[in-house]
Amino acid sequence: MSEVRDDRRYSKEHEWVVQEEGRVRLGITDFAQNELGDVIFVELPEVGKGFHAGEAIGTVESVKSVSDVYTPISGRVVEKNEALEQRPELVNQDPYGEGWLVKIEPTDWDQEANQLLDAAAYRALIGE
Repeated sequence: MSEVRDDRRYSKEHEWVVQEEGRVRLGITDFAQNELGDVIFVELPEVGKGFHAGEAIGTVESVKSVSDVYTPISGRVVEKNEALEQRPELVNQDPYGEGWLVKIEPTDWDQEANQLLDAAAYRALIGE
């Protein structure tokens, strides 16, 4: 059974976001990392780059496949998880903690967050 945290919002593409001090931290869900298998490489966008909700912002490569990561919110990347360059396995070990991907300064958090799934809806999506 996959871990789903109640303090986050989720996308149907299996990304999570949580608001922290006016920024939004983004990662992939426990379900997603489980489906991918052992993560061996993570490609993240440059700090300062802007994205619209639904755009691919990077990739996660595992022993099974390469998957795009989509941002469920619009905004500008203000930080990326540099630790993943040396330790991509953090995505598997701690997807909601040390395995986060980027921090984004959102353009319209209030409106876009309401379009995302809460924990209960995400659990229903993945059949748990």
